[in-house]
Amino acid sequence: MLSVPDAFVLFKTEPSHEQAVYMALADHPDVAEVHALYGEFDLLVRITSTDSKALSDLLMNTFRQIEGVRETRTMIAVEGA
Repeated sequence: MLSVPDAFVLFKTEPSHEQAVYMALADHPDVAEVHALYGEFDLLVRITSTDSKALSDLLMNTFRQIEGVRETRTMIAVEGA
């Protein structure tokens, strides 16, 4: 089984929910980094996952269900260029 490289997820939050979403993400064991942003998106998160099924579950059933999350955009990192 192939493992999934790190994924980077951009989050848009509902107004005034940035801090609560940040804290929920920072406390999750599959989250390696959380960064607050200025601009179109509010947060940038690097997550680790064992495989694509686990990644999908994290995105659909965990992270998108956090109160205050409006939208996400996921980018999966690839090795080398």
